[in-house]
Amino acid sequence: METNATALFDKAVEKLREANDELCRPEEDVVAPVVCKNSQEAILNYLRGYLLTKGITPDEGASIDRLYEKCRSINSHFEKINLSGFECDVHVESRFCTGAESQSRCFNIADSLDGFLREEHVIQ
Repeated sequence: METNATALFDKAVEKLREANDELCRPEEDVVAPVVCKNSQEAILNYLRGYLLTKGITPDEGASIDRLYEKCRSINSHFEKINLSGFECDVHVESRFCTGAESQSRCFNIADSLDGFLREEHVIQ
């Protein structure tokens, strides 16, 4: 089970890095759907990985909100991660992440989750 969690965390870090790389491009070249999609995948993988480390197999297709609530029920410190303003959990296309504010919010949540899990010594 730990190996599965490790693989999810590795994938999350990779997706977060890809989102960051996209954000580092000149503003006119940034593709908002790429930032949001990669950030969303990072968040999903971080939350699923955390649940696996606690011996819980997450439901296939569970929403970010549902995964987050499950994580928060296990560890109240998850409240440090603010999901407000996150509207990317229901889309595959990018109609919600068209502006710089939306795409950076998606990225900031993923980045905060990465930092939080490192602070909690869940990942290194």
